[in-house]
Amino acid sequence: MKEVKSLSEFKEQLDKSEKAYLLVYKKGSGVSDCAYSALAEAASNTNTKSIFYVDAPNYPEIHTHYKITSAPSLLVFEKGELKDTVKGCHDVQFYKQLFENAVYAQKAKAGNQQKSVTVYSTPTCPWCNTLKSFLRKNGIIFTDIDVSRDHEAARQMVAATGQQGVPQANIGGEWVVGFDQQKIKRLLNIQTQ
Repeated sequence: MKEVKSLSEFKEQLDKSEKAYLLVYKKGSGVSDCAYSALAEAASNTNTKSIFYVDAPNYPEIHTHYKITSAPSLLVFEKGELKDTVKGCHDVQFYKQLFENAVYAQKAKAGNQQKSVTVYSTPTCPWCNTLKSFLRKNGIIFTDIDVSRDHEAARQMVAATGQQGVPQANIGGEWVVGFDQQKIKRLLNIQTQ
């Protein structure tokens, strides 16, 4: 991980990267230090080189430019464009999965475009892990949201489906409640083996 100290320095690095990540955090804050530690550990176990961090209070021009109002926030960039923001602290496995999905996405570019997949889960849910393992086994790129930590995402999920239980998945705009393997296969064109 590389520290960023100015917006111009970061933009210069961004121009050299197909995919890049920037952790905006507040050093000394419990949740920010948690995110920094987990991201650093995940970064040490990946080939992804474009992982950056900035201590927001020391360099406000960066988070102000990207309109980031809470720390920690992990900004995900593709070809210099901000594509996603992941708020809060997540475990090491979450960040590893984020980096692995980027690798899968590069490989998938040559093939058919896959529908977007977002999984809503909690760390202690066995069916959530079953669903994520199934998606990984079939090479499906997905975003995993831990609703036990992201209360806004949990609220949006319940508003959309009327269900509080997990796992839930949004596949190309269509919701799947629980691990409904047949529906998931149908929505993602996964061939039965």
